[in-house]
Amino acid sequence: MTRSKLREHCFKMLFCADFYPAEEKLEQIERYFGEPKEDELTPEGIEQIIHDVEMSEENSSYLKEKTEAVMSRIPELDDKINKVAEGWKTKRMGKAELTILRLALYEILYDEEVPEKVAINEAVELAKKFGGNDAPAFINGVLAKLV
Repeated sequence: MTRSKLREHCFKMLFCADFYPAEEKLEQIERYFGEPKEDELTPEGIEQIIHDVEMSEENSSYLKEKTEAVMSRIPELDDKINKVAEGWKTKRMGKAELTILRLALYEILYDEEVPEKVAINEAVELAKKFGGNDAPAFINGVLAKLV
């Protein structure tokens, strides 16, 4: 599985867990892997896979560890985001955009395997796929200020 696909799964896990109380977040991570495969047809009639968690034990372990690591640093990550996001405190941000920012900032600060530019580019790509119309520019701007 590619790093981009793993990152997308990590984003989804963080996003889903954010809707639950702190004491349930780890349980939600485990539940993520039990969800059935989901697909839909594009307007052109092509089947597109929306959700598929079939992966190796190595990849699922990596995802669980990374997701838990990001979750454990959310207060710190949010504090850093709040300091640079002019007029946009984390409480006002959309959940998708905030989750993307948290994941990218975690990678920039703590994941030595991910270069800053890659973390930013991947965050912008996630914003294009899961965020609102202005999300890619917003994500890019906030992360540029952080680095």
